[in-house]
Formats: sequence, structure tokens, C-alpha cells
Amino acid sequence: MSGLIVICLAFCLAVFAYLVAPDHSPNANKMTVEIGGEKPGFKMQFLKLKNANTTEKVSVFSWILGGREHSYALLPITSYQKLKDSVIVQKYIDEGISERQSYPVSTLEKGYVTTKTFLLGTDKFGRDILSRLIVGIRVSLSVGLIAVTISVILGILLGSLAGYFRGWIDDVIMWFINIIWSIPTLLLVFALTLLLGKGFWQVFIAVGLTMWVNVARLVRGQVLAVRELEFIEATRALGYSHTRTIVFHILPNILGPVMVIAASNFASAIVIEAGLSFLGVGVQPPQPSWGLMIKENYNFIITHNPMLALAPGIAIMILVLAFNLLGNGLRDAMNVRGKL
Repeated sequence: MSGLIVICLAFCLAVFAYLVAPDHSPNANKMTVEIGGEKPGFKMQFLKLKNANTTEKVSVFSWILGGREHSYALLPITSYQKLKDSVIVQKYIDEGISERQSYPVSTLEKGYVTTKTFLLGTDKFGRDILSRLIVGIRVSLSVGLIAVTISVILGILLGSLAGYFRGWIDDVIMWFINIIWSIPTLLLVFALTLLLGKGFWQVFIAVGLTMWVNVARLVRGQVLAVRELEFIEATRALGYSHTRTIVFHILPNILGPVMVIAASNFASAIVIEAGLSFLGVGVQPPQPSWGLMIKENYNFIITHNPMLALAPGIAIMILVLAFNLLGNGLRDAMNVRGKL
């Protein structure tokens, strides 16, 4: 139940990421280079400058789906003073370094000074780590969902055919499974990624096409056991087709173990995607991915601000642990024979 609660919270955050995140720009990609690499809890005053190009208003649905551009630019300042129709500011350049500048009030937004707190700090480009962490949930959950869907469909299809018909069909499918099984997962993902190209959807498909083997072997074993039971013999005696027997009588009786391995594959897909993004062949910038965030900030681990790389690592750990706990819970709940 603890794992399920964490997963439900993660899905809610993924859906409403741009509403929850402090930075609601697309991909949480608002850069302020002057404040790059700051520690958690960092505070800074900003002067809100009107954009030269007016941003189009977007609907709430579009905002939830892809974020919304800010209607103003942010200038980091250390102090400000209003004189008649101008605002005199000390522009923040670096720690202990500032520059005096003046801006007419007409070029500023209403409430032209704001203070922002970066709870998890900023990355080397001055982007809010917390916002990118929240938006990055979408990538991790999406790759898990799509990869598991692909792997379950392929695994159930091939595993049920091999287990039900046996004979030469079983031999061919098991030969193919053993070939795929012998190739290291990451190596196979690299090959598929290079074949399909780098990008968002390519990673999902590549991961999904490497995870169906576990499902197929499990389904085959379960079908081999169930097909010998009396109620399957009854379907043959009644003249039911093979498709009807497999879909309506065998598969519903083996879905328990499949759901357990699907939860485990979900966790594995998240880790594989993070590894691919860390190596540069997964999700491409500026789209936030937890693995990509670790790659961009891992140098800070041995310097002054390790939290920039540790935060996405901890997020991966929590989400993977939640799916593993859910898988264990499903296994215990569906182990009917063990309760007798």
C-alpha cells in the first residue's frame, strides 16, 4: 500500500506537473545563468522585465499539457531603488559582484520585484531543480508505462502461443527468446536506439522491445500448466476455437503473475531510461529526465553542491522502490494457494 500511495502521488504530479512546479515554462527550462549551481534553499530577488515579444495566452488544458511561457524576463538583483519614473537596481553578476543599472518603470511588469526561493537549488544553467524534477516524472512514468505495455503485449502473445501449441511453434519461439535473452539488455537497447534514433518515443520503444522476454517465459510456463487442467479439456470437448480458449479461459487465470512481473518491469524500465539518458542516448535536452539531470550535475558531487545530482538519484530510488513494493504486495495478494 505504501508503494501504491507513492505511485498514485507520482502519477498526480506527472499529470499536473506544470501547475505544481514553481517554473511552469515548457520543460521547466527558464535559464538564469548568473545563479547557476546554487545550493538548496537559495533565495534571490528578481526584477520582472516585459518581454519584447508578447507571449500568446494559452488555455488551462494547454498549460497542463505543455507548460506556459513567462510573460516577462527575470533579472537577478541584490537591491533596488525607485526614483521618479525609473528603478535603479544592482544587477547580480556573481557572488560579491554587481552592476548598477537603470530601467524605466514602463518597461517593467506590475509588482516589478519578486523574491524566489529555490528549494532544491539551481543547476549549472540557473534552472530550478525542483521544477525539472517534477516535470521529469512524466518521462520516467511514460517510459515505464509504454515499455511495460509493449513488453506485456508481446510477452503474452508469444508466451501463450508457445505454451498452448507446443511442438515446433514452441521450439521456434523459445529459440528466439533464448537469442534475445543472451544479449545484454543495455547493449540491445543501444542497438535499437541507434537504429530508431535518439529521442523521446524511440527510447520507450527500445526499452519495451527488450523487456518482453521475461513476460514471455513466465506466460509460457503458466500456460503449460493451465492447459492440462480439466476446464481446458472441457473447452476442447465443447468445440471452442483455440483463440477463444486462450483469450477467455487461459489468460484470465494467469494474469496474477503477469501483473507482478509487469510491476517489476516498470521499475526496470525507469532505471534503464535513466541510464540511457545519463549516457546521452536517451531523452535529449532541454527535456527534463532524471538520468539527464544526473549527467548534467554529477560534477557538483565532488565540489560544493552534491544535492544537484543526488536529488534526481533519490527520486529514481523512491519510485523504483515503490514499484518493487507494489510488485511484492501483488504477489502476496494473488498467491491464493499460499493462503489455504
